[in-house]
Amino acid sequence: MSREYVVPNTNFTAGAITLIFVNPGTTATLEFLRAWVSQAGSATSAQQRVQLSTQVTAFPTLTSQAPVKLKLSDPTSAITGGVAGAAGTSGITASAEGAGGKTVIYPDSFNVLNGWLWVPSPPETMVMNAGGASGLGLFLPVAPSSTANYSAGMTFREW
Repeated sequence: MSREYVVPNTNFTAGAITLIFVNPGTTATLEFLRAWVSQAGSATSAQQRVQLSTQVTAFPTLTSQAPVKLKLSDPTSAITGGVAGAAGTSGITASAEGAGGKTVIYPDSFNVLNGWLWVPSPPETMVMNAGGASGLGLFLPVAPSSTANYSAGMTFREW
């Protein structure tokens, strides 16, 4: 009964954008277990801001990316790839942020040479309930000084 999935985003050009957005549908509650950002395009040290935030309505415009199973025997995720941030979909690399307000849940910063990893202890995991009105995004509020060759991901459990 694992039902764990990852939404990967590999080798993209970063900006002040949503890197990954997952919006639970009406059938599955999602518990977010891990998120990360890294880059391989620059050897220059620089600080970068990052946020995990919820967003309601007017979601980002994304590139479709369906979650990938972490356990081969798990069923396909209830979340499917989508470009509009709609309920029950996930996507990557926003081309537009949408007018919906972002509520910052976890603000942080990191050195781009080290990357960023969020692994909450069990009481601190983020749970997005089925039928909720918002999705969870991994967002860079400021564009990095070097934007090439970024990778990111979010891992979640369905129940």
